[in-house]
Amino acid sequence: MRFFSFTKEIAIDLGTANTVILHNDKIVVDEPSIVAIDKKTEKLIAVGKEAQQMQGKEHEHIRTVRPLRKGVIADFQAAELMIRGLVKKASSKNNWFAPSLRMVIGIPSGSTEVETRAVRDSSEHAGSRDTYMIYEPMAAALGIGLDVTAPEGNMIVDIGGGTTEIAVISLGGIVSNKSIQIAGDDLTDDIQNHMRRAHNVKVGERTAELIKINVGAALTEIDNPPEDFVVHGPNQMTALPMEVPVSYQEISHCIEKSISKIEAAVLSALEQTPPELYADIVRNGIWLAGGGAMLRGLDKRLTDKIGIKFHIADDPLLAVARGTGVALKNIDKFQFLIR
Repeated sequence: MRFFSFTKEIAIDLGTANTVILHNDKIVVDEPSIVAIDKKTEKLIAVGKEAQQMQGKEHEHIRTVRPLRKGVIADFQAAELMIRGLVKKASSKNNWFAPSLRMVIGIPSGSTEVETRAVRDSSEHAGSRDTYMIYEPMAAALGIGLDVTAPEGNMIVDIGGGTTEIAVISLGGIVSNKSIQIAGDDLTDDIQNHMRRAHNVKVGERTAELIKINVGAALTEIDNPPEDFVVHGPNQMTALPMEVPVSYQEISHCIEKSISKIEAAVLSALEQTPPELYADIVRNGIWLAGGGAMLRGLDKRLTDKIGIKFHIADDPLLAVARGTGVALKNIDKFQFLIR
């Protein structure tokens, strides 16, 4: 089926770790937020999965860049190349030709005016005629299926790659929010540092990410524990190859500090919540979204610590993306979208 209308509508979850693009309620792109650029010509070589495969293996003429750091655009030119490259991938998969695009993009709730403008400028340079933005916790709430316009309090904790967004939502607006720069990337850094200190083995970002996915846990005692993950890498002193089995208990100890900071931020957001909404939150529970929600035992740990039931969204990784898709269909209805 070919589409030849003049405006195409797409929803983008522009994440620090992954970027997801939706068109007609379908996920057309779900790729890592990374680009490979030719150092001499500054032209795009690869984007998404192809660029990720090059990460850590580049020669002197190629550099791989993650354009977003801590949820915001750190490299403007690379961000523009990435959005353009991923939109091109989406259009080639779907056989649509779009001279002008209308986009809804998810941004962190703690974004400054400058950071918001950087997202808008990047999307406009990538071909967007109409750009709307939505705060990520609001998008996550829509993606989970909550009625954000109801006179009722709902709390969302969206643990992404660069930021953890905590927001209380009621009547189509964010009543109180907290955005902290402790999230998935920090857990990956903790694991890298731990492997260096405890085992004297050097591991790259991608290996640390694999350790987190395979044996990452927020508690030292969990049901259905995963098997130890074997890490291969060079000894820091001798450069000889090493093989180190890593258990989930060990990882839960090494990421303890970062998880405690997320806990403290949730408590701080609850302190700022008006009492009527607080009562709703105790009744409804708190929703976890984002890749960090998939950390083993995190919901149980937060429930035990805070005394309010934590629920994990059905598909936490895609909650924000699906929410931007819902916002795209209701552009005229939702007053909270940022132009």
